[in-house]
Amino acid sequence: MNLKQAQRKQTRIKLAIQGPSGSGKTMSSLLLAYGLVGDRTKIAVIDSEHNSAHLYAHLGPYNVLGISQAFPPEKYIEALETCINAGMKAIIIDSISHEWEGIGGILDVHGNMPGNSFANWAKLTPRHNAFVQRMLQAEAHIIATIRSKQDYVLTDKNGKMVPEKVGMKGVQRDGMDYEFTVVLGLDIRHNAVSIKDRTGLFSGNTPFVVDPSTGVTIKEWCNDAVVPVDKVKELIAEAPSIEDLRQLYEDHPEMQEPLKSEFLVRKAQLNGNEVKL
Repeated sequence: MNLKQAQRKQTRIKLAIQGPSGSGKTMSSLLLAYGLVGDRTKIAVIDSEHNSAHLYAHLGPYNVLGISQAFPPEKYIEALETCINAGMKAIIIDSISHEWEGIGGILDVHGNMPGNSFANWAKLTPRHNAFVQRMLQAEAHIIATIRSKQDYVLTDKNGKMVPEKVGMKGVQRDGMDYEFTVVLGLDIRHNAVSIKDRTGLFSGNTPFVVDPSTGVTIKEWCNDAVVPVDKVKELIAEAPSIEDLRQLYEDHPEMQEPLKSEFLVRKAQLNGNEVKL
């Protein structure tokens, strides 16, 4: 056993894009993947969405591996292995919701198993976990899309209230978002916000459109690029809670001393205390 100094060099991102139908998850994933690797021939889409990945062939010569029902976790693992063995540098899994809720997925299998429900989970959970671990340990960048359950809200457009489709909870096992370094949420206008971000690259309150530059930014972080001081200051100022501020502090040890006063000021503001400079 040998101790090594922690570093991000050559990290491969594990990222999820979540949103309702029509929010642009597949297109956003393809654009982001191109920014990550700069070569579309090194991008593969594991497509469980009825060959929808072929709709964007005009973007360039990326690869598609289609899988059809049923959707057991072992089929996803096999697809991942195929892509990795083919030398793919970015793998888009579109979508991982089928592995959980689709025909032959974990919930479907559980619902058709006889016997004790609790005991049956003991058989299925290792299968699901094996898929998650293979995805996280893949020797490639992983972009997983997650369907959101849909609802409608009324919004004011030119003085008239019209229904608008919005995404809600992602269709996957509870806690799946914890497995990813970054989780981006898309709305029906294709705007993204960060739901989870351990890179410090994205502000959760600022919507943006995913494009190849998003992938380039993440690639620089993966290659051990240091997050600019001004960007960390911005994230500190916008931290919505003490827990988020603490996470920022832990994620950027190199900034703990240089930005100590900024952390303390924001902590005081979140605690409702008077800020004394």
